[in-house]
Amino acid sequence: MNVILLGAPGSGKGTEAKRLSALTGMKHISTGDIFRAEIAAKTPLGLEAESYISKGNLVPDSVTLNMVKTRLASEKSGLLFDGFPRSLAQAEGLDAWFRETGRKVDAVVFLDVPDEKIIDRLVYRRTCASCGKIYNLKTLPPRKEGVCDSCGGELRQRADDREDVIRQRLEAYRRLTQPLVEYYRKAGVFYSVDGSGTPEQVEAAVAALPGIEKAR
Repeated sequence: MNVILLGAPGSGKGTEAKRLSALTGMKHISTGDIFRAEIAAKTPLGLEAESYISKGNLVPDSVTLNMVKTRLASEKSGLLFDGFPRSLAQAEGLDAWFRETGRKVDAVVFLDVPDEKIIDRLVYRRTCASCGKIYNLKTLPPRKEGVCDSCGGELRQRADDREDVIRQRLEAYRRLTQPLVEYYRKAGVFYSVDGSGTPEQVEAAVAALPGIEKAR
């Protein structure tokens, strides 16, 4: 099974992808995590990606698609994509590559969350620089301010979690990614889930979908 999670930044794709990966055994593929690792290492790809991400823009399709294909060339397990594809060009490129390798997209799950809830989530989001655990200063604060409960690492706000940048990201998302809904709806593999609930509620709703049940 190969499954794609769609949704705006802050819709909970990363959280649900980790949960579904543990539930189904599919390999979690996060282009965001890959780019952040490259940025931290200050590689040429990381520096190029950062120039776009820090301004709330998307990384060019060709860079993202080639990176994914290189990373997954030898992967044999089912894939759970989080944050990819983000444009029609990426979706068409993924489909073409899947046809060449005998794969297909089995289900596409759209996490539907209102913009204002997304902004509230991201403005207060903090991430541990050491272990990657995510907190929210309003709904899931750490026991000690600025310190991760799990490993004691420093909690940081991502540069693209400022409100002005978030609104730019949402605008870019609607312009380039929203058409994917129609693309996958026409393919007959599209499902929409209310993503505004708790992680547990969203997981239960996603896990009950026909396309996901087959992967369990």
